[in-house]
Amino acid sequence: MAGHESHYILPRAEFDKPVKLLIVVAPYYKDIADNLVAGAKAEIEAAGGSYELVEVPGALEIPTAISISDRASNFDGYVALGCVIRGETTHYDTVCNDSSRALQLLGLQGLCIGNGILTVENRTQAEVRANPDDQNKGGGAAAAALHLIALTRKWGAQTKGVGFKVLTDDSNRLA
Repeated sequence: MAGHESHYILPRAEFDKPVKLLIVVAPYYKDIADNLVAGAKAEIEAAGGSYELVEVPGALEIPTAISISDRASNFDGYVALGCVIRGETTHYDTVCNDSSRALQLLGLQGLCIGNGILTVENRTQAEVRANPDDQNKGGGAAAAALHLIALTRKWGAQTKGVGFKVLTDDSNRLA
């Protein structure tokens, strides 16, 4: 059983400047979402960070909320939390795949996102994974976001000359 395997966990990320995260949660299964949020909050606080929390209707709306926030706010990173339990239709596959893919695409654009959207077969699996005293997937998602923020700060303003650069008045002149 996967829940009893031993896994390596990276040491907690450390910061010399404050870090602020947005926790975006879909509380469709409220008790499970509350446990995920509790784990995420505890991990962020343990790293000396702060957070804000917003709720969205479902897992599919989580990436959109993160994208809106990225354009309109100043968060260092994001924690995506929710739960999708398999039902009788293929809707489960759509929600799991599309929410995960959208978060991955945002991450590839440079956003620091910890994905804590549970995709499970039944409620018991969700309860075990969400429980902060058991698998604590909410805390794990927050830790992932914090590690990505630490990498972003480590590599900071490095550029490799890829893409377009805005021309200044001096660089507009022809030689």
